[in-house]
Amino acid sequence: MIFFKTDEEIELLRQSNILVSKTLGYISGLLKVGVTGKKIDSAAEEFIRDHGGIPGFKGYKGFPATLCLSKNAEVVHGIPDEYAFTESDIISVDCGVLLNGFYGDSAYTFAFKNVGSDVLDLMKVTKKALYLGIEKCVPGNRIGDISFAIQQFCEKEHSYGIVRELVGHGVGRNLHEEPDVPNFGSKGKGPLLKPGMVIAIEPMVNLGDKKVRQLNDGWTIITRDGRPSVHFEHSVAIRPNGYDILSDHSYIENSIKNNIEIHDI
Repeated sequence: MIFFKTDEEIELLRQSNILVSKTLGYISGLLKVGVTGKKIDSAAEEFIRDHGGIPGFKGYKGFPATLCLSKNAEVVHGIPDEYAFTESDIISVDCGVLLNGFYGDSAYTFAFKNVGSDVLDLMKVTKKALYLGIEKCVPGNRIGDISFAIQQFCEKEHSYGIVRELVGHGVGRNLHEEPDVPNFGSKGKGPLLKPGMVIAIEPMVNLGDKKVRQLNDGWTIITRDGRPSVHFEHSVAIRPNGYDILSDHSYIENSIKNNIEIHDI
């Protein structure tokens, strides 16, 4: 069942997503060579709670941390640990917040200064694909129109691998709601987009093959070929006249400009 949101509920969802965005912006300034994922995760949890929110991921189906922090060949659901970041790492940070009864959900991939141009290109393409998908979020379109736009750009135009096993989703009073939002598919297929729907669109794109596997920790998804993967995500409301992006990556992008160790893509 798809839960349609009122204007008032969408504004509450926006507040949740802005707190997610501010959290990601805050930790953007903490990403340094030698810093560990555990330290970033602890800072994120403190920031969220200090601003009246509850970490949306911590404890969700047993997940042990506030952030999903996935590095290099890890696609998503990485668990923050004592690994110290190096100047050649990329780090996908996915954050969820529960505030006023509604969830916010957004993700961004960061690259340290020694990351190669091939991976930076993958990041640029994946980030652009997110917005190409969002442009299809208008009433009368279908989920497949979003999926096709992302797949066409990443796979057909750039020959990257779109992950099949993981997809975007509805978001609201629950972290994961219907409908699923795949990053691959056909135009005109899937649920009809109607005002009041709120969905999280999140392309997960591999530099190499699309195939993935799960690590023994029961959470971390990694590329089968060991090549890097990139992940960007926004939560988006469908409005009568078009789309409304509820999360805001400008908090991250403004912070990155002041962090000389992170690429500004």
